[in-house]
Amino acid sequence: MIAAPHDGAVVYGDEVLQGLHAPPIPAAVLVPVVLGKVPGILLTKRNAHLSKHAGQVSFPGGRIDAGETPEAAALREAEEEVALASRDVELLGRMADYVTGTGYRITPVVGLLPPGLKLHPSPDEVELVFELPIDVLLDPLAPRRQRHERHGNLREYWVWPHPDHYIWGATAAILVHLAQKLRG
Repeated sequence: MIAAPHDGAVVYGDEVLQGLHAPPIPAAVLVPVVLGKVPGILLTKRNAHLSKHAGQVSFPGGRIDAGETPEAAALREAEEEVALASRDVELLGRMADYVTGTGYRITPVVGLLPPGLKLHPSPDEVELVFELPIDVLLDPLAPRRQRHERHGNLREYWVWPHPDHYIWGATAAILVHLAQKLRG
């Protein structure tokens, strides 16, 4: 499955190929795999009033504070955003970092969650919490590439199907890499 510390590989988002103008900001996300009868990947929808990435689907996560490990940052952010206690997470390890065009170097940290946890989205940050079923994640035909032109630049990115939410960008790319690891 996923080993403990990753090999240091970095996966660049398509938009990064155009070049970053500053060193990326270290960030971490928790990639929570909810175990149970029908396993799934826990995702959040950010509040529409936020100044950055408003209304987007994401993993719980954020910037890594000075002296903090990616694991500590991912667990801290998950607790702040959805009241997920770190004692309820069994960490499996890190995936390759993902560098975004918005200037972040994201370390995805994979963790297992028991089913039936009562999570409480922080009204300041998270509108709701939902799951992407594992069978969708494991379907190699589920994710698709989409193109979009903005300011004369053509961007191409991953999109995952979901009946209620638009899952794209860094979150979708991390899901693609997780699916590849799990399908192995």
